[in-house]
Amino acid sequence: MTIARRRQICLDETPYYHCISRCVRRAFLCGFDRLTGNSYEHRRGWVEQRLLALSQAFCIDLVGYAVMSNHYHVVLRVNLALAASLSQTAVLERWQQLYSLRPLLKRFQAGDVLTATELEQVDTEIARMRQILTSISRFMGYLNEKIARAANAEDDCKGRFWEGRFKSQALLDDAAVLQCLAYVDLNPVRAGMSSTPTQSDYTSVKRRRAQTAPELMPFQPRETAAEADISATLPFDFEDYLQLLDWSGQRLREDKRGAIPTAYPPLIDQLGITPAGWQRAMQPHRPWLQKALGSTAHLKTYCRAIGQQWLWQVPVPASCR
Repeated sequence: MTIARRRQICLDETPYYHCISRCVRRAFLCGFDRLTGNSYEHRRGWVEQRLLALSQAFCIDLVGYAVMSNHYHVVLRVNLALAASLSQTAVLERWQQLYSLRPLLKRFQAGDVLTATELEQVDTEIARMRQILTSISRFMGYLNEKIARAANAEDDCKGRFWEGRFKSQALLDDAAVLQCLAYVDLNPVRAGMSSTPTQSDYTSVKRRRAQTAPELMPFQPRETAAEADISATLPFDFEDYLQLLDWSGQRLREDKRGAIPTAYPPLIDQLGITPAGWQRAMQPHRPWLQKALGSTAHLKTYCRAIGQQWLWQVPVPASCR
Protein backbone atom coordinates (compact mmCIF):
# COMPACT_ATOMS: atom_id res chain seq x y z
CA MET A 1 0.00 0.00 0.00
CA THR A 2 1.26 3.49 -0.85
CA ILE A 3 2.40 5.56 2.14
CA ALA A 4 1.32 9.21 2.20
CA ARG A 5 4.19 11.61 1.57
CA ARG A 6 3.63 13.44 4.88
CA ARG A 7 4.27 10.12 6.65
CA GLN A 8 7.32 9.16 4.59
CA ILE A 9 9.14 12.40 5.48
CA CYS A 10 9.84 11.97 9.19
CA LEU A 11 12.34 14.63 10.28
CA ASP A 12 12.36 13.32 13.85
CA GLU A 13 14.17 10.23 12.55
CA THR A 14 16.39 11.69 9.80
CA PRO A 15 16.89 14.93 7.86
CA TYR A 16 18.41 13.05 4.87
CA TYR A 17 16.32 11.96 1.87
CA HIS A 18 17.10 10.52 -1.57
CA CYS A 19 14.65 11.68 -4.25
CA ILE A 20 14.17 10.55 -7.86
CA SER A 21 12.10 11.98 -10.72
CA ARG A 22 11.73 10.28 -14.09
CA CYS A 23 10.53 11.64 -17.43
CA VAL A 24 7.31 10.11 -18.78
CA ARG A 25 7.87 10.64 -22.51
CA ARG A 26 9.60 8.43 -25.02
CA ALA A 27 11.78 11.46 -25.85
CA PHE A 28 14.52 11.90 -23.28
CA LEU A 29 14.56 14.55 -20.60
CA CYS A 30 18.16 15.06 -21.71
CA GLY A 31 20.57 13.41 -24.12
CA PHE A 32 20.19 12.57 -27.82
CA ASP A 33 17.00 11.31 -29.46
CA ARG A 34 18.05 8.99 -32.31
CA LEU A 35 14.58 8.97 -33.85
CA THR A 36 14.28 12.74 -34.36
CA GLY A 37 17.97 13.63 -34.34
CA ASN A 38 17.38 16.25 -31.64
CA SER A 39 19.81 16.74 -28.78
CA TYR A 40 18.49 17.68 -25.35
CA GLU A 41 21.82 17.56 -23.57
CA HIS A 42 21.51 21.20 -22.55
CA ARG A 43 18.54 20.34 -20.33
CA ARG A 44 20.86 18.57 -17.92
CA GLY A 45 22.32 21.99 -17.23
CA TRP A 46 18.81 23.31 -16.54
CA VAL A 47 18.30 20.72 -13.81
CA GLU A 48 21.74 21.25 -12.26
CA GLN A 49 21.48 25.04 -12.17
CA ARG A 50 17.96 24.91 -10.77
CA LEU A 51 19.06 22.50 -8.02
CA LEU A 52 21.94 24.77 -7.04
CA ALA A 53 19.69 27.83 -6.99
CA LEU A 54 16.93 26.18 -4.95
CA SER A 55 19.44 25.06 -2.31
CA GLN A 56 20.12 28.76 -1.68
CA ALA A 57 16.43 29.65 -1.40
CA PHE A 58 15.09 26.71 0.63
CA CYS A 59 16.42 25.71 4.04
CA ILE A 60 17.44 22.40 2.47
CA ASP A 61 21.07 21.40 1.94
CA LEU A 62 22.07 19.86 -1.38
CA VAL A 63 24.12 16.77 -0.52
CA GLY A 64 24.50 15.20 -3.97
CA TYR A 65 22.91 14.80 -7.38
CA ALA A 66 23.27 13.17 -10.80
CA VAL A 67 21.33 14.24 -13.90
CA MET A 68 20.85 11.32 -16.28
CA SER A 69 19.22 11.03 -19.71
CA ASN A 70 15.63 10.47 -18.59
CA HIS A 71 15.74 10.94 -14.81
CA TYR A 72 17.69 12.53 -12.02
CA HIS A 73 18.73 11.67 -8.47
CA VAL A 74 19.16 14.17 -5.65
CA VAL A 75 20.18 13.69 -2.01
CA LEU A 76 18.83 16.37 0.33
CA ARG A 77 19.17 17.32 3.99
CA VAL A 78 16.43 19.38 5.65
CA ASN A 79 18.12 22.09 7.72
CA LEU A 80 15.64 22.85 10.51
CA ALA A 81 18.26 24.69 12.56
CA LEU A 82 18.84 27.16 9.72
CA ALA A 83 15.11 27.72 9.26
CA ALA A 84 14.64 28.42 12.97
CA SER A 85 17.58 30.87 13.05
CA LEU A 86 16.43 33.04 10.14
CA SER A 87 15.05 36.47 10.92
CA GLN A 88 11.70 37.46 9.45
CA THR A 89 13.50 39.64 6.92
CA ALA A 90 15.75 36.73 5.89
CA VAL A 91 12.71 34.49 5.43
CA LEU A 92 11.12 37.06 3.13
CA GLU A 93 14.35 37.41 1.12
CA ARG A 94 14.49 33.66 0.54
CA TRP A 95 10.79 33.55 -0.28
CA GLN A 96 11.22 36.23 -2.95
CA GLN A 97 13.63 33.95 -4.82
CA LEU A 98 10.67 31.61 -5.32
CA TYR A 99 7.41 33.55 -5.17
CA SER A 100 6.02 37.10 -5.12
CA LEU A 101 5.18 38.76 -1.82
CA ARG A 102 1.67 39.79 -0.89
CA PRO A 103 1.10 43.58 -0.61
CA LEU A 104 0.94 43.39 3.20
CA LEU A 105 4.33 41.68 3.35
CA LYS A 106 5.80 44.23 0.96
CA ARG A 107 4.65 46.98 3.31
CA PHE A 108 6.20 45.16 6.26
CA GLN A 109 9.45 44.70 4.35
CA ALA A 110 9.50 48.40 3.44
CA GLY A 111 9.18 49.34 7.12
CA ASP A 112 5.67 50.80 6.96
CA VAL A 113 3.73 51.22 10.20
CA LEU A 114 1.25 48.33 10.57
CA THR A 115 -1.66 47.78 12.92
CA ALA A 116 -1.58 45.07 15.57
CA THR A 117 -3.93 42.94 13.47
CA GLU A 118 -1.73 43.35 10.41
CA LEU A 119 1.40 42.44 12.40
CA GLU A 120 -0.35 39.29 13.63
CA GLN A 121 -1.15 38.41 10.02
CA VAL A 122 2.49 39.01 9.06
CA ASP A 123 3.73 36.73 11.87
CA THR A 124 1.32 33.97 10.80
CA GLU A 125 2.31 34.26 7.13
CA ILE A 126 6.05 34.25 7.83
CA ALA A 127 5.67 31.21 10.11
CA ARG A 128 3.94 29.44 7.21
CA MET A 129 6.76 30.46 4.85
CA ARG A 130 9.39 29.23 7.30
CA GLN A 131 7.71 25.82 7.32
CA ILE A 132 7.42 25.69 3.52
CA LEU A 133 11.12 26.50 3.15
CA THR A 134 11.89 23.17 4.87
CA SER A 135 9.46 21.15 2.70
CA ILE A 136 11.02 18.55 0.40
CA SER A 137 7.70 18.28 -1.44
CA ARG A 138 7.74 22.01 -2.21
CA PHE A 139 11.43 21.85 -3.21
CA MET A 140 10.85 18.99 -5.65
CA GLY A 141 7.57 20.39 -6.90
CA TYR A 142 9.10 23.77 -7.67
CA LEU A 143 12.05 22.15 -9.44
CA ASN A 144 9.93 19.78 -11.54
CA GLU A 145 7.36 22.41 -12.48
CA LYS A 146 10.00 24.82 -13.79
CA ILE A 147 11.78 22.12 -15.81
CA ALA A 148 8.49 20.79 -17.23
CA ARG A 149 7.34 24.26 -18.30
CA ALA A 150 10.67 25.01 -19.97
CA ALA A 151 10.78 21.63 -21.76
CA ASN A 152 7.15 21.94 -22.95
CA ALA A 153 7.84 25.43 -24.27
CA GLU A 154 10.92 24.20 -26.11
CA ASP A 155 9.04 21.20 -27.56
CA ASP A 156 5.99 23.35 -28.35
CA CYS A 157 3.63 20.92 -26.67
CA LYS A 158 1.48 20.49 -23.60
CA GLY A 159 0.84 17.71 -21.12
CA ARG A 160 2.56 15.72 -18.43
CA PHE A 161 6.36 15.78 -18.50
CA TRP A 162 7.15 13.68 -15.39
CA GLU A 163 5.75 10.19 -14.93
CA GLY A 164 4.29 11.04 -11.52
CA ARG A 165 5.27 12.43 -8.16
CA PHE A 166 8.88 12.07 -7.18
CA LYS A 167 9.99 9.02 -5.22
CA SER A 168 11.64 9.58 -1.85
CA GLN A 169 13.75 7.40 0.41
CA ALA A 170 14.71 8.13 4.01
CA LEU A 171 18.43 7.68 4.80
CA LEU A 172 18.57 6.70 8.44
CA ASP A 173 22.28 6.59 9.34
CA ASP A 174 25.76 7.60 8.14
CA ALA A 175 26.26 4.33 6.26
CA ALA A 176 22.99 4.80 4.38
CA VAL A 177 23.88 8.39 3.45
CA LEU A 178 27.33 7.35 2.19
CA GLN A 179 25.91 4.35 0.31
CA CYS A 180 23.25 6.47 -1.39
CA LEU A 181 25.60 9.34 -2.25
CA ALA A 182 28.09 6.91 -3.84
CA TYR A 183 25.29 5.18 -5.76
CA VAL A 184 24.14 8.55 -7.13
CA ASP A 185 27.64 9.73 -8.07
CA LEU A 186 28.37 6.40 -9.81
CA ASN A 187 25.21 6.46 -11.94
CA PRO A 188 26.91 7.78 -15.11
CA VAL A 189 29.68 5.14 -14.76
CA ARG A 190 27.09 2.42 -14.32
CA ALA A 191 25.22 3.65 -17.40
CA GLY A 192 28.40 3.78 -19.51
CA MET A 193 28.15 7.57 -19.92
CA SER A 194 31.65 8.13 -18.48
CA SER A 195 34.63 6.07 -17.43
CA THR A 196 35.26 7.61 -14.01
CA PRO A 197 33.04 9.43 -11.48
CA THR A 198 35.09 12.64 -11.56
CA GLN A 199 34.63 12.85 -15.35
CA SER A 200 30.85 12.52 -15.10
CA ASP A 201 29.11 15.71 -16.19
CA TYR A 202 26.25 17.12 -14.15
CA THR A 203 27.10 15.24 -10.97
CA SER A 204 27.92 16.49 -7.50
CA VAL A 205 31.23 14.61 -7.37
CA LYS A 206 32.60 16.36 -10.47
CA ARG A 207 31.52 19.74 -9.13
CA ARG A 208 33.15 19.03 -5.77
CA ARG A 209 36.33 17.78 -7.43
CA ALA A 210 36.56 20.99 -9.46
CA GLN A 211 36.17 22.94 -6.19
CA THR A 212 33.28 24.94 -7.63
CA ALA A 213 30.63 23.68 -5.22
CA PRO A 214 29.90 26.23 -2.46
CA GLU A 215 26.22 25.26 -2.71
CA LEU A 216 26.94 21.60 -1.87
CA MET A 217 27.09 20.25 1.67
CA PRO A 218 30.83 19.98 2.51
CA PHE A 219 32.77 16.92 3.63
CA GLN A 220 34.39 17.29 7.05
CA PRO A 221 35.53 14.37 9.25
CA ARG A 222 34.05 14.57 12.73
CA GLU A 223 37.44 14.60 14.44
CA THR A 224 38.42 17.81 12.61
CA ALA A 225 35.03 19.56 12.57
CA ALA A 226 34.03 22.15 15.12
CA GLU A 227 31.16 21.03 17.35
CA ALA A 228 28.83 23.61 15.80
CA ASP A 229 29.59 22.32 12.28
CA ILE A 230 29.14 18.59 12.87
CA SER A 231 25.49 18.46 11.80
CA ALA A 232 26.12 20.71 8.77
CA THR A 233 28.80 18.56 7.16
CA LEU A 234 29.23 15.05 5.79
CA PRO A 235 31.34 13.25 8.42
CA PHE A 236 33.89 11.78 5.98
CA ASP A 237 37.13 12.86 4.34
CA PHE A 238 36.53 13.79 0.70
CA GLU A 239 39.72 12.09 -0.52
CA ASP A 240 38.64 8.89 1.24
CA TYR A 241 35.29 9.22 -0.50
CA LEU A 242 36.95 9.61 -3.90
CA GLN A 243 39.04 6.51 -3.19
CA LEU A 244 35.86 4.61 -2.34
CA LEU A 245 34.20 5.78 -5.58
CA ASP A 246 37.20 4.77 -7.69
CA TRP A 247 37.31 1.34 -6.06
CA SER A 248 33.56 0.88 -6.55
CA GLY A 249 33.73 2.14 -10.15
CA GLN A 250 36.44 -0.36 -11.06
CA ARG A 251 34.22 -3.13 -9.79
CA LEU A 252 31.23 -1.84 -11.72
CA ARG A 253 32.94 -1.57 -15.10
CA GLU A 254 33.58 -5.11 -16.28
CA ASP A 255 35.36 -3.74 -19.37
CA LYS A 256 37.88 -1.83 -17.26
CA ARG A 257 41.18 -3.71 -17.50
CA GLY A 258 43.93 -3.76 -14.92
CA ALA A 259 44.49 -5.04 -11.43
CA ILE A 260 41.75 -4.25 -8.97
CA PRO A 261 43.27 -3.66 -5.53
CA THR A 262 42.51 -6.37 -3.00
CA ALA A 263 42.69 -3.84 -0.15
CA TYR A 264 39.44 -1.94 0.21
CA PRO A 265 39.06 1.75 1.12
CA PRO A 266 39.20 2.86 4.78
CA LEU A 267 35.59 4.06 4.77
CA ILE A 268 34.46 0.44 4.41
CA ASP A 269 36.02 -0.38 7.78
CA GLN A 270 35.09 2.95 9.33
CA LEU A 271 31.37 2.30 8.94
CA GLY A 272 31.46 -1.46 9.47
CA ILE A 273 30.36 -2.22 5.90
CA THR A 274 31.27 -5.50 4.25
CA PRO A 275 33.03 -5.12 0.86
CA ALA A 276 30.76 -7.69 -0.77
CA GLY A 277 27.65 -6.00 0.60
CA TRP A 278 28.86 -2.62 -0.60
CA GLN A 279 29.38 -3.88 -4.15
CA ARG A 280 25.90 -5.42 -4.17
CA ALA A 281 24.46 -2.08 -3.12
CA MET A 282 26.17 -0.29 -6.02
CA GLN A 283 24.26 -2.38 -8.55
CA PRO A 284 21.03 -0.96 -10.06
CA HIS A 285 18.52 -3.19 -8.30
CA ARG A 286 15.50 -2.90 -6.09
CA PRO A 287 16.76 -1.46 -2.74
CA TRP A 288 16.58 2.00 -4.27
CA LEU A 289 12.80 1.66 -4.35
CA GLN A 290 12.64 1.11 -0.59
CA LYS A 291 11.03 3.87 1.47
CA ALA A 292 13.99 3.89 3.86
CA LEU A 293 17.56 2.68 4.00
CA GLY A 294 19.65 1.96 7.07
CA SER A 295 20.44 -0.55 9.78
CA THR A 296 17.74 -2.89 11.06
CA ALA A 297 17.57 -0.98 14.35
CA HIS A 298 17.08 2.34 12.56
CA LEU A 299 14.50 0.85 10.20
CA LYS A 300 12.46 -0.47 13.13
CA THR A 301 12.53 2.95 14.81
CA TYR A 302 11.53 4.65 11.57
CA CYS A 303 8.61 2.22 11.07
CA ARG A 304 7.30 2.98 14.55
CA ALA A 305 7.64 6.73 13.94
CA ILE A 306 5.56 6.65 10.72
CA GLY A 307 3.06 4.10 12.06
CA GLN A 308 4.08 1.39 9.62
CA GLN A 309 4.21 -2.29 10.62
CA TRP A 310 6.82 -3.22 8.04
CA LEU A 311 8.92 -1.92 5.14
CA TRP A 312 10.12 -4.01 2.23
CA GLN A 313 13.80 -4.62 2.95
CA VAL A 314 16.62 -6.32 1.07
CA PRO A 315 20.18 -6.83 2.34
CA VAL A 316 22.08 -3.54 2.73
CA PRO A 317 25.78 -3.08 3.38
CA ALA A 318 25.39 -1.16 6.62
CA SER A 319 26.32 -2.78 9.91
CA CYS A 320 22.82 -4.07 10.47
CA ARG A 321 23.39 -7.68 11.37
